[in-house]
Amino acid sequence: MGCMHQCLPMHSFFAKPYNVQLHSTYTPNYLSFRSLFSLNASREALTESSPTPTTNNYNHLIQFLCKQGDLRQAFKLLPQEANPTQRTYESLIFTCIHQNAKAYAPDIGRRLLEDGLYHDPFLSTKLIDMFSHFNSLDDARKVFDRTPDKTIFVWNALLKALVLTEESEEALLLFRDMVRNGVGFDSFSYSYALKACLASSLQVSIMLHCVRQIHGHVMRIGFDSIVYVATTLVDCYAKIGMVLPSRRVFDQMQDRSVVSWSAMIACYAQNGRHLDALEVFRAMLLITGDVETVPNSVTMVSILQACAGLAALDLGKLVHGYVLRRGLDVAVSVVNALTAMYIKCGSLDDGCRVFETSVHRNVVSWNTIISGHGVYGFGKKAISFFKEMIDIGIEPSPVTFISVLGACSHCGLVEEGRRLFNSMEREHNLEPQSEHYACLVDLLGRAGQLEEAAKVIQDMLIEPGPTVWGSLLGACRIHGSIELAERACSHLFELEPWNAGNYILLADIYAEAKLWEEVSRVKKLLEERGLHKLSGCSWIEVKKKLYSFVSVDEVNPQVEEVHAFLAKLVKGVKGIGYTPNTKVVPYDVMQDDKEKVLMSHSEKLALAFGLINSAQGKVIRITKNLRLCEDCHSMTRFVSKYTKREILVKDVNRFHHFRDGICSCMDYW
Repeated sequence: MGCMHQCLPMHSFFAKPYNVQLHSTYTPNYLSFRSLFSLNASREALTESSPTPTTNNYNHLIQFLCKQGDLRQAFKLLPQEANPTQRTYESLIFTCIHQNAKAYAPDIGRRLLEDGLYHDPFLSTKLIDMFSHFNSLDDARKVFDRTPDKTIFVWNALLKALVLTEESEEALLLFRDMVRNGVGFDSFSYSYALKACLASSLQVSIMLHCVRQIHGHVMRIGFDSIVYVATTLVDCYAKIGMVLPSRRVFDQMQDRSVVSWSAMIACYAQNGRHLDALEVFRAMLLITGDVETVPNSVTMVSILQACAGLAALDLGKLVHGYVLRRGLDVAVSVVNALTAMYIKCGSLDDGCRVFETSVHRNVVSWNTIISGHGVYGFGKKAISFFKEMIDIGIEPSPVTFISVLGACSHCGLVEEGRRLFNSMEREHNLEPQSEHYACLVDLLGRAGQLEEAAKVIQDMLIEPGPTVWGSLLGACRIHGSIELAERACSHLFELEPWNAGNYILLADIYAEAKLWEEVSRVKKLLEERGLHKLSGCSWIEVKKKLYSFVSVDEVNPQVEEVHAFLAKLVKGVKGIGYTPNTKVVPYDVMQDDKEKVLMSHSEKLALAFGLINSAQGKVIRITKNLRLCEDCHSMTRFVSKYTKREILVKDVNRFHHFRDGICSCMDYW
């Protein structure tokens, strides 16, 4: 198994690979959902027909006892039946699985072997399913190996067992053996193989190649018209990050289930295409009279993620109302998504209310509320939630410690952070991973303890990853440490040479030190490697519509009014103490030109637009895709005082709540 995933890509699944060329011309629109949320649909009731009993008394009685759930008594009668039927064994296996009675599983397998029924492919399939349910893969393989007549159902049973027990590479090898043995695939074979691709540890490029091969074969056989096969393809492409192929498969589906729609919505939400996710959801709501396409809890989790990604609070509230009317708030995953949505949309109080009123909470619920208080700068409250979680007996996960350590970092709680990090192994038997070391380095680095942060990296028992070196580089940007920044970048340029952000941070550090030759050298390196700086973008929701702004914005119909208002605003806040921080401009130009560059920052444009178009007293909520620069932070503080408005800005790291000239971060971010 050690090198299995390395040798697997050398063999094609199919003799004639079919490379699928996919594209999409889909164009999203952001439309109102209020009227659509009132749509309701009823579900049809499903009934099962009862089985026909056998005529043999003991067989019939054993089957009856199994149906009544009396597995113990059924097993007592089994030795008294000389010729148990296929139906009897099926009943025993089903009841064993249903009651999670693992102790009976070996006895069923042994009795089947003694009765000579191992040659029955139907019972072999059921046995493999049973052993898979109990994670007894060795027993499942033994059943598979001794079955002489391996039908497609027997092959699929083992393939499914390997996928469900996370033996993905072995599942792909089994699928390859099915190809070599000329097994006639059915739709389930392809679905399991695709799921194995997703769960494997293959490189993304190799994984994509495997998915394309399977997709091509599915199309040749004609199984792409089967709903759950096409849905699995949508999900596969989505999780590899291939949005256009995923959309292409979705568009070609003649029939779609709620799972299909949910998979497409999740594809967009998970890949940052939040407006597209909302547009697909809108199209889903327009389908009336089809109970198979009514949104379920999985759908709503993705939609809430999209609202959170856009920081669209008003739309999120509409979705919350729809969730309540449909009764979907009983699912803990939906409640967690609601909590996260409110927090990420800038309404921590609403997020706390959802959390406090939820009946069922799991570790994800606690992680969400801990992380939420951390990004708002309430580190001590986050630690308090962490302690409460431990006190009620919920074991923290690795993500829990990322959340609580991040909360300490945002507030400079160095000693508390050190103690929590050390408690991972000592108290909770959790070995720190690269992400936890990155949190510790970030905690120390932000607090100015750069040498100690560097020593943490030096003493790590695992290889430092890009998140660790990135945390050190970010700290160097805050405190202007050129030597350590260069050391961090020497590793980052090797670990992730495609990440333009690392080059930009180094250039910013050089620019602040006025080392313009070094700035030019880094920029030249960016050009040579074909990398581009991520443009700053900010967006704001005004009157239930989203507006986005970039540094050079000539599209907005109010662009001239925005710039004129911003000029007056700058003049006003200068009168109460604001001074432009031109150190953040990485260009060797005149002071006036630097101030012009500062005024083009997307967050300032969004702020001016929000002030123009929102009612007095309305909280201004802005989201930015990058870290808030020092000048934007300073100016927004003064604007909150000058205009007597509350302003909430969410950047890539945290929330900044400005009120009366003071920010909730206390200038520590």
